[in-house]
Amino acid sequence: MAHLTSLLCLAKQFNSKGGFQMIKIERIYDYPIGSDSFRILVDRFWPRGLSKDKVKVDLWQKDIAPSNSLRVWFGHDEKKWDGFRRRYFNELDKNTESVKTILDKARQGSITLLYGAKEERFNNAVALKEYLEAS
Repeated sequence: MAHLTSLLCLAKQFNSKGGFQMIKIERIYDYPIGSDSFRILVDRFWPRGLSKDKVKVDLWQKDIAPSNSLRVWFGHDEKKWDGFRRRYFNELDKNTESVKTILDKARQGSITLLYGAKEERFNNAVALKEYLEAS
């Protein structure tokens, strides 16, 4: 019930620049054909073993992914999460065009940020969602 309540609150959330619908996160391997939201793959590399014609991806925004050096340094290590978020947010601050593209889509309707990592709590899609909601 608490999960449903938090999802409903998120769906009603607005930011100071005009509001947005819901921003969801899904592991692409778990939901390859997805839902009716606009689906954005936010990884630098296409997910292994998934054919582009069998997966619903509306936009592959690889430029929004963390730099290769940051990705390798982080390695989904929970102990490095705060440092990863800080460094990734700095990269996003310099990547205004890609951020704007996603924010524009979020203002038009619900979006789903897709990622391929096995780690569900500590990955770039989780950090990106936090960044977008604070924008």
